[in-house]
Amino acid sequence: MTYEFDHLVITADTLENGVVWAEEHLGVPLQDGGKHARYGTHNALLGLADGLYLEVIAVDPEAEPPSGPRLFGLDTFNGPPRLETWVCRASGLADLALPKGFERVVLLTRGTLSWDMAEATGGMLPFGQCHPGLIDWGTTPHPAASLSSSGLKLLNLTLAHPDVTGLKAALEPLEDARVCTEKADVPLVSAEFETADGRKITL
Repeated sequence: MTYEFDHLVITADTLENGVVWAEEHLGVPLQDGGKHARYGTHNALLGLADGLYLEVIAVDPEAEPPSGPRLFGLDTFNGPPRLETWVCRASGLADLALPKGFERVVLLTRGTLSWDMAEATGGMLPFGQCHPGLIDWGTTPHPAASLSSSGLKLLNLTLAHPDVTGLKAALEPLEDARVCTEKADVPLVSAEFETADGRKITL
């Protein structure tokens, strides 16, 4: 199995709050996303350089409650919006042996898009959500291709965790110089961006 950086994930108590927070911090407008019927969630999106994108996701108050846990720990989310985690592509995901902490691969849809997603145990990604979610877009066009350019470029993603050795081992399928790990008392995901005019922004 090999990983390829796909997108960043901001979680929030409501989508409106998440979008406002992201736009205030990043200085650019997000675009409408859609709804995920399986999890009762909805999102907004932002195109980044190098074929990446950023997603703001929250529980959809108009959706039926899901039968199982929602993605990215949204069932127990509290506090202000934050950069929660990230997602990597893994081609042929449905036929691969999943890493520890993942239970099954499910087919998801949003509008005309469809993709495979690995469901994490209890909805929480391994290593306190420092391990990426795993996705396989299959033949569906990648969402970043249809997003407007924000002028933002991801410079680095820092994953901080008490078991940094274990986290590094879990990330061996990924070769991406933008991703770094460090030891910390509690799990934390942070990212640094560069704007079109050369300014640096950290989430």
